[in-house]
Amino acid sequence: MDVYKPPIRDMLFNMKAFGYTERVASLEAFQDYDIETALMMMQSTADILTKELLPLNKKGDEIGVSWDPETGDVKTPDGFREAYQTLFNNGMIGITGPVEYGGGGCPESLGVALGEMGTAVNKSFAMCPGLTRGLVDAIAHHATQEQKDFYLPKLVSGEWSGTMCLTEPQCGTDLGLITTKAVPDGDGYLISGTKIWITFGEHDMADNIIHFVLARLPDAPEGIKGISVFVVPKFIDGERNQVRCTGLEHKMGIHASPTCVMEFENAKGWLVGEENKGMRSMFTMMNAARLHVGIEGISLSDISYQTAVAFAKDRRQSRSLDASKSDPDAKADNILVHPDVRRMLLNVKASNEAMRSLAMWVAVEHDVSLNHPDEQTRQEADDLVALLTPVIKSYFTERGFMNISESMQVLGGAGYTTDWDIEQYMRDERIAMLYEGTNHIQALDLVGRKLPRKGGRLMQLFASRVTDMIRDNKEVEAMAEYITPLKELSKLTTGITMELATKGMEDPEIAGAVASNYLNLFALLALQYANCVVARYAIDNPGSESDTKLKTIRYFTTCILPEAQAYAAKIATGKANLFDFDVDEF
Repeated sequence: MDVYKPPIRDMLFNMKAFGYTERVASLEAFQDYDIETALMMMQSTADILTKELLPLNKKGDEIGVSWDPETGDVKTPDGFREAYQTLFNNGMIGITGPVEYGGGGCPESLGVALGEMGTAVNKSFAMCPGLTRGLVDAIAHHATQEQKDFYLPKLVSGEWSGTMCLTEPQCGTDLGLITTKAVPDGDGYLISGTKIWITFGEHDMADNIIHFVLARLPDAPEGIKGISVFVVPKFIDGERNQVRCTGLEHKMGIHASPTCVMEFENAKGWLVGEENKGMRSMFTMMNAARLHVGIEGISLSDISYQTAVAFAKDRRQSRSLDASKSDPDAKADNILVHPDVRRMLLNVKASNEAMRSLAMWVAVEHDVSLNHPDEQTRQEADDLVALLTPVIKSYFTERGFMNISESMQVLGGAGYTTDWDIEQYMRDERIAMLYEGTNHIQALDLVGRKLPRKGGRLMQLFASRVTDMIRDNKEVEAMAEYITPLKELSKLTTGITMELATKGMEDPEIAGAVASNYLNLFALLALQYANCVVARYAIDNPGSESDTKLKTIRYFTTCILPEAQAYAAKIATGKANLFDFDVDEF
């Protein structure tokens, strides 16, 4: 059963709380996107998405994609190509693309809201334009002007789509092991090798597919220092290039999204950026993807929550534990009277809204980092985005999956059936903890790269934002219940961070052992900071919506934030308990 109403009111509330008008719409690049325009765009986009993509979601899951072994062609489920054309005709695929190449120039803070809705209604479909958006970023930042002029207009519009070709049968995260070769050939290169797990590597929705391929030149150094990146089109001047889908993965979820094995046999390609510096371009694409993968956790958590609420408001089982709340005209009470049902629903609601708030803050900082006239302001915003990217990718996808499971629990046995769609959302979301770098890779990135970067400047910058929040609200009595826990958690996290920095330098295994728990601890601190921003806005702008928002943040603060103590206790154990076991004891 399809149950989804795009959460536009909450999105708008967050945009206002994080200063969209003052910090984003005031920038020269976004003067056409004031808050009223943003609202209209969210409303019109929501209308198209719910009409075009939501009805295809379950159908696509049931039918899946088909592959022709003779031609290598892949067909998406009925209706997908037509829906893609509708989005293309309405300019929705390139809404965040650069204006100079035909895009809408929409700010990321609005794009995040639109992307959340798109993934919620049909994650499998949304992965295609999502990857193209990442390729646009990579080409815009690293390609030659000639390449930009050739590829970007068609990629931005959606006439062409893009892929990210990293993984090979013998290597996943360890990209230094790739063996795909690139041999110079005239004005380009001949690319040969096998790539696996390539999302939308072959499909029938766009007229051409541009593959972004990691490969090695003949004289390349070993490891990641010898990786270059190339654009390899499916078609060149109307002729088929030597790149072919040789099979599809059979997956737990995202059945309507083709995950392809791609074979390159002397396929013509062109170098992007410098030789042996391909990881720069790839990380530009991957970092953008990691932020949007985090948003997937919010998307599928929210549609699962809405489904669970609809069920809970209709389902009658047992009597209220408080006789005064029983319905005398019915044989059983609505299950919303039961404390544990409320606990589960509020766990999802409060954590999901906190994640949406943190995502909006990071999106605003992203817009500032690229467009603010002051260099120091841009750099500080960029540092915050870099620090919080692995947190969003990891914590949001993990919590999103937990939230889907909790929503399923509200439905009881009905949640495990296909009559309600939560079981699909759970299957579709599980992959988000794995791709674009598994969540432990994100934790290692946070602990091993982001915390030490610039002598700890990124963490110091974040800590200064938390300190400012505490100081600015010291005399605001209504904020005390949110600020005091923030202050306590900040002190705890700072102490653990300093200790981890020392021990991690002495013994890298300690950092590896506690990294995932540390990321989750840090995520809770970041979420509570975002909650405090929203709480202050709600207090300053009273009304029924603000009252509900404060109740929700209060629930998070009292019932979810205490999880930080458990993470702190786990971090304190270090690596000892992990390495007490001999290999044959596993």
